[in-house]
Amino acid sequence: MKDKIVEGTTTVGITCEDGIVFATERRATMGNLVAHKVAEKIFKIDDHIATTIAGSVGDAQSLMKVIKAEVSLYQMRNNDEISVKAAASLTANILRSGPMHVQILLGGMDEGKPSIYSLDPAGGMIKDNYISTGSGSIVAYGVLEDRFRDDLSVDEGLEVAIRAIRAAAERDTYSGNGFLVAKVDKNGYEMLDNEKVKEILDKI
Repeated sequence: MKDKIVEGTTTVGITCEDGIVFATERRATMGNLVAHKVAEKIFKIDDHIATTIAGSVGDAQSLMKVIKAEVSLYQMRNNDEISVKAAASLTANILRSGPMHVQILLGGMDEGKPSIYSLDPAGGMIKDNYISTGSGSIVAYGVLEDRFRDDLSVDEGLEVAIRAIRAAAERDTYSGNGFLVAKVDKNGYEMLDNEKVKEILDKI
């Protein structure tokens, strides 16, 4: 039996002046079927690193467990935090060793400096200021291209990311069923609760 595939989704990652922002919607699909309405697409890897996933549910869950374990091992062996770039390179190496049907955004903070990387199923790794993946990314990129600035604060970035996901959900049939939003800044990783997301939605 084929693994469940998230054939359509929308994820967004934005590098801000004082941190990073990730946002996704929550719908998981198999063809024309909405398989899940509360899919988890943002994962905490460490206090200073987070990821988003799009693709095969099984592959993504397996990959997240491996990355978390490898990051923990690195920090135990070196008695130091792994850098965002090193974590992205590690993930790329895992993907190259056995291609998985996933697309990953990985980002975080290194000594106050934010960065985000996009990783494809074959292990390709690209750093950028803002990235979107999935079937709704074409719509999301329209918002990101219009609203992104180099001096965005995390609070402003949260608004831009939610705008991008909302626009994608309105036009992409494979995206929808709510929002997941997280940030990583000097205080570490935080997943926003539904009330905070609603406050931002009401504001924009």
